[in-house]
Amino acid sequence: MTFFHLVLIALIQGVTEFLPVSSSGHLILLPSLSGMADQGQVIDVAAHVGTLLAVILYFWRDVRLAILGTGRLLRGKVDTAGAFLALCLVIATVPVVIAGLILKLTGLDDAMRSITVIGWTMLVFGIVLFWADQTGGTERKAEGWTLKHALIMGLWQAVALIPGTSRSGITITAGRLLGYDRPDAARLAMLMSIPTIAASGILLGLDVARTADIEVARDGAIVAVLSFASALVALTLMMRLLRSVSFTPYVVYRVVLGGVLLVIGYS
Repeated sequence: MTFFHLVLIALIQGVTEFLPVSSSGHLILLPSLSGMADQGQVIDVAAHVGTLLAVILYFWRDVRLAILGTGRLLRGKVDTAGAFLALCLVIATVPVVIAGLILKLTGLDDAMRSITVIGWTMLVFGIVLFWADQTGGTERKAEGWTLKHALIMGLWQAVALIPGTSRSGITITAGRLLGYDRPDAARLAMLMSIPTIAASGILLGLDVARTADIEVARDGAIVAVLSFASALVALTLMMRLLRSVSFTPYVVYRVVLGGVLLVIGYS
């Protein structure tokens, strides 16, 4: 792959990962609409790993709390805030892991990488996000996250395996419906991304190691570094804007893009 292609992938992933517009959907669309070769899922996941590192750095205080609590959780103790946060993240991750394995074993994960699928998910889940953002309450804070809410948000997150849905978008939607305000719904959505993306990165990393494809590994490393830098900037800006801006601009973008893709897909 050319360096320009790798930069383009990294920028698309870094900018769109934390916006509720589906980074994976945009990565799938890149070869379809530009004529470039499909970068493949290994490069896609490498880009996600770069954004994962950006999330860890930005939310390091929460991440550190969960890491410290994981040790107590492994000993069967949930007596600290960190252990409880770690347990919530585990529960929120289980549905997407199960759903991901089912899609992988059945081959449906590749079958859904189409313009029409992305068009419909962009459109439908954009409207759902608008409804949730306009009707959801603001009385809950991230510190009050419960096991029940972690499971509910985890089930919604599993839906994001359908390209174009947006993992951050669907979990933010769930958070808003549960009564979390915009910054805290986004914060929980980003924390939930850490174990999910980490698991995907480990699995595909093992595939690269088994095939010993040095070129793909090199390209993946370049994309990961560039995605990290662009994602950190995008995440910082989005979290600041959410204090005063609703999700409506992202909804408009999703609806317009979804409509255009459906026209292209069915023409």
